[in-house]
Amino acid sequence: MEEELKCPVCGSLFREPIILPCSHNVCLPCARTIAVQTPESEQHLPPLLHSRGPAPPAAAPGAGPGAAAGSAACLDSESAAGGGGGGDHADKLSLHSETDSGYGSYTPSLKSPNGVRVLPLVPAPPGAAAAPRGAGPPSSSLTCPQCHRSASLDQRGLRGFQRNRLLEAIVQRYQQGRAAAAAAAKCQLCDRSPPEPAAVLCEQCEVLYCAACQLRCHPARGPFAKHRLTPPPAHPGAPGGGGDGGGGKGAGGGRKLPTCAEHDLENYSMYCVSCRSPVCYQCLEEGKHNKHDVKALGAMWKQHKAQLSQALNGVSDKAKEAKEFLVQLKNLLQQIQENGLDYEACLVAQCDALVDALTRQKAKLLTKVTKEREHKLKVVWDQINHCTLKLRQSTGLMEYCLEVIKENDPSGFLQISDALIKRVQVSQEQWVKGALEPKVSAEFDLTLDSEPLLQSIHQLDFIQMKCRVPVSVPPVPLLQLEKCCTRNNSVTLAWRMPPLSHNPVEGYILELDDGDGGQFRVRISFSIYLCFFEVYVGKETLCTIDGLHFNSTYNARVKAFNSSGVGPYSKTVILQTSDVAWFTFDPSSAHRDIVLSNDNQTATCNSYDDRVVLGTAAFSKGVHYWELHVDRYDNHPDPAFGIARINVVKDMMLGKDDKAWAMYVDNNRSWFMHCNSHTNRTEGGVSKGATVGVLLDLNKHNLTFYINGQQQGPPAFENIEGVFMPALSLNRNVQVTLHTGLEVPQSVKQPKLPNN
Repeated sequence: MEEELKCPVCGSLFREPIILPCSHNVCLPCARTIAVQTPESEQHLPPLLHSRGPAPPAAAPGAGPGAAAGSAACLDSESAAGGGGGGDHADKLSLHSETDSGYGSYTPSLKSPNGVRVLPLVPAPPGAAAAPRGAGPPSSSLTCPQCHRSASLDQRGLRGFQRNRLLEAIVQRYQQGRAAAAAAAKCQLCDRSPPEPAAVLCEQCEVLYCAACQLRCHPARGPFAKHRLTPPPAHPGAPGGGGDGGGGKGAGGGRKLPTCAEHDLENYSMYCVSCRSPVCYQCLEEGKHNKHDVKALGAMWKQHKAQLSQALNGVSDKAKEAKEFLVQLKNLLQQIQENGLDYEACLVAQCDALVDALTRQKAKLLTKVTKEREHKLKVVWDQINHCTLKLRQSTGLMEYCLEVIKENDPSGFLQISDALIKRVQVSQEQWVKGALEPKVSAEFDLTLDSEPLLQSIHQLDFIQMKCRVPVSVPPVPLLQLEKCCTRNNSVTLAWRMPPLSHNPVEGYILELDDGDGGQFRVRISFSIYLCFFEVYVGKETLCTIDGLHFNSTYNARVKAFNSSGVGPYSKTVILQTSDVAWFTFDPSSAHRDIVLSNDNQTATCNSYDDRVVLGTAAFSKGVHYWELHVDRYDNHPDPAFGIARINVVKDMMLGKDDKAWAMYVDNNRSWFMHCNSHTNRTEGGVSKGATVGVLLDLNKHNLTFYINGQQQGPPAFENIEGVFMPALSLNRNVQVTLHTGLEVPQSVKQPKLPNN
C-alpha cells in the first residue's frame, strides 16, 4: 500500500494532498513547484514563469542561505493557511518556487524519485521589467505528472483544488503504524536482554540489526557493500497495519468535519452528481450547482462504498488466482530445469544421427559424380580419336585431289575422275549432321535437389518431445468472436489455442458450410446435419474468405491437427453476409486509361476509345441493384453499362465479346449488346445528370436496365448463369459516379423465401 501513499513528484508520503481534475493526487508543496504561469502577452514565448507580485527582498550580504530559506518558509506558511485576508494572495504567490533564488539556470524537465518527469518552476530574474501596460492577466496552469493532463487555475490558485482529507488521514495512520512497528522491532543479533530496537533491515540477509550490531556485524564494506539496508517494516499486528491504528480516530468520532471550499462556514451535506463532488446547501442556493442533479451525501457515500467493495471483490479474486498461478510457476521452474537436460541430450543424439546419415549419403553421391565424370571423359576421348582419324583421311584426299587437278593430261584425268569424285562424295557424306557435335556436354546430368531437405532442416522442431511420452491430439481451438466479422460478401474468422496447452499444433483446418439454406444439408432421424467444406488448411490463426453469397448465413468451425491426428472441432460460429452489396470500381483490374477518384467511386477516361472498368464485387446468387450517375456527357458518346466476367476484354466497348452483357446508349436511344450483336433498339437516351440503373436478378437469371427510374425496354438478357461483376465502358467524353448498397426497386423486389 505504501506506493499508493507516495506523491508522484517527490516520491515521499503525501503532505497536504490535493485532488487534480483528472482524479490524481499531488502534494500541495509539489503542486506549487510544477505549476506554470505565463502572461497573455508572452503566449508566443517559452513557458517561463514570472512573478505577479513584488519579488521578495534579497537576503542581506552575509546573511547566508538561511535567510532566503527563512523567507521561503514564511511564504509557504502563509500560503498554507486556510483563511485570512492574505490567503488568496499567498496561494497566488505559491505558484512560484519560494526556495529558488531567481538566479538559477532554466532546466527543461526534472525527474522525480518515482521516475515521473515534471516541469520545474523558473521564476523571473530580479529586476526584470514589469509587464507592459495593457497586457492581460497571467494564465496559470498545472500539468498532472502522471497522465500529463493540464488544468487551468482560477483566481483562487491552488486553493481551487479540493484537499484529499481522506488520503491525508490514511497517510497519518500509516506513519503512526510504521513508527510503532519500527519501535516494536528488535535486533536479532543483540546479546543484551532485552534486545535493542532494530534500526535497519538487510534485504539480502533478511536480518534486523540495531545500530551497534550493524556496525559490528554488517559493515558497509567488502561483500556487504552491495547489500541494501532499509527501515524495519511494519508487521501485521502493528498499529496502523490495519484498522484505525493507535493514534487515528474513527470516521465518526472526534474528527473535524470538512468544510466547503467555497463557503468556509458550511459543512458538506449533499453530493453533486454532475460535477462528482460534495457540496453544501449554500452552493445549491446561490452557487453553480443550483441546477445540477444532487443527492444526499450519506446515501451516495453508501452507494459508492458498495460499488468499491464490489469492485474490490473482483480484484481480490484475481489476486487469489495470481497467487495460485505464482505457485504453479515456481513448481514449473524445477520441472523445466530437469526436462531441459533430457531434451538437450535427445536433441544432440538426433542431430548426430542426422549428421552421420548425411555424411554416408555424401560419400555415395561423390561416387556417382566420379563415375559420371569418368564416363564423360572416355566418350570425349573416343570422339577426339575418331575425329582425328577422319580429319587425317579427309586432309590426305584433299591434297591428292588438288594434285590431280594440277595435271594437264585430259585423258589421264578422265580415267580416274569418276572414281575420285565418288570418293570425295563418300568422304563428304561421312561428315553427317551431328558428327561435328560433342556426344556429351560439359554439364553433369546429375541434379541434386536439396531444397526439400533444407526446408525440412529449417522446419525441424520438436513434435514429440520424449519417445516414451506419446503426443496427444491438439485441444479444441477457441474462436475469438471479437475479431470475427463480415464485410459485404466476405467473412473473417480468428481463433487461438487455449492457454497452457502443451500439445504441439502443426496446423489448422477451417470449414465452412455452403450457406445455401439447406441445399447441401443432410436430414437424418429428424435432425439436420450441416455439410461443411474445407476452405483453409495452414498454420495461420486468421483467415478471410471472399466471394460468398450476399444475404446468406454461413456456419464455420475450426480444428487443429498434429502428427498424432486431428483434434476436436471448435464451437460453430454463425456469420451473416450483407443484405445488399457495397462495392466500388476496381483499380487493379481496370484498363490503364481509366482514372478513378472519389474513393474509387467516380470513373473517367484518358482515351477517345472505349475502355472497360469492373466493380470489386462478384455475384452468383440473389437480386442486386446499383445505379450510375452521369456527371459529364460531351459530344454524344456511347457509354455502355452492364455486367461482365473477370476476363472481359478491356480495350473496346462493353458487350463486343462473349464475356459481357451490356446496354450502350447515346443521347436519343439505346441498344442491348452481347457477342457484338445489337438487339432491342429503344428510344430515350442519357444526358448530363441522368441516372442509369442496373438490376441483376440471378434468381430469375435475367438482366434489366433503367434510365431515370424508368425501365428501358424489356428485360435485356435472360438465362444468364455464372459469376458476374458490375462493368462499365466509357471514353474521355463521359464521367460517371457509382452508387451501391441500394434496395431493389419495389416493383421488382421478390419476397425472401425462408430457409428449410
